Amino acid sequence: MWDFLLGFLPEKLVFFCSLLAFAVPFSVYKINQLLHKHGDPPWKKDSNAEG
Repeated sequence: MWDFLLGFLPEKLVFFCSLLAFAVPFSVYKINQLLHKHGDPPWKKDSNAEG
């Protein structure tokens, strides 16, 4: 039984960890963008457009 579990889990575990390695930073990035969009003061919102 342990041979079956050890042979079966690593592939799915590697896939799951790879998915998390992409999903966690991407979701943090998107949440950070939303927080800046709704929380930054007006004088700071268009600083990239001016120069």
